[in-house]
Amino acid sequence: MLKHESIETNTGLLIILTLVAIGIGGLVEIVPLFYIDGTVEEVKTADGKDAVRPYTPLELRGRDIYIREGCYTCHSQMIRPFRDEALRYGHYSLAAESQYDHPFQWGSMRRGPDLARVGKKYSNGWHVKHLTRPRSVVPTSIMPNYPWLMEHDLSYGDVKERMLALKQVGVPYSLTQVEFDANVEKFGKEVAEKLDISKADENLMAQAKSMNTDGDSNRITEMEALVAYLQVLGTMVDFKQHDEHDFIKFR
Repeated sequence: MLKHESIETNTGLLIILTLVAIGIGGLVEIVPLFYIDGTVEEVKTADGKDAVRPYTPLELRGRDIYIREGCYTCHSQMIRPFRDEALRYGHYSLAAESQYDHPFQWGSMRRGPDLARVGKKYSNGWHVKHLTRPRSVVPTSIMPNYPWLMEHDLSYGDVKERMLALKQVGVPYSLTQVEFDANVEKFGKEVAEKLDISKADENLMAQAKSMNTDGDSNRITEMEALVAYLQVLGTMVDFKQHDEHDFIKFR
């Protein structure tokens, strides 16, 4: 039997055994996921369609800006299944709610509140004020100002390419009629229209115009995209339609 001292003094052997230990630990964590039925919850709407959908073009660009500005370093999007978390933020986060996120925005530290259920909690105008000057609505906030979001026009010339890239990793944006029809069956026609890559620019402009977050319908700002993203967080699953124990079996 090898002595502990022999392993520590033999660099090559130590490296090999370390890699073996890491490999075993990784396999123990990863392999079970391929054999667990229902790792991602099946969440349906009242008419039997999938409740959780991919982001629209405008929401997708807003998410890109959210990542670019480093919002994830202070805000998590993962409510844990603890009573104190539920009382403050709402129902704990479901795996299904992050299934189209690449990468996930779960976070590891909260300097600010969790944003998993922030959608529709505040008005568009509140978000504009909060992002422009946080202390104008939350006096104790330590969040920095982001005034340039209102000043910068949104760059969306490559939104189709961004959707195509996500399609390659499994996000069901449609490019063909067959894929569009599959999305109609899965999400309903209204949602399927918004996931059509060929209509990405048209859909983005239409959603921005309907929101009119900055009060100027003649331009689309980064603020509008980011607010669109924040307003959809946590709104896809209607927990009022589910018993509080419906999702426990998936945990």
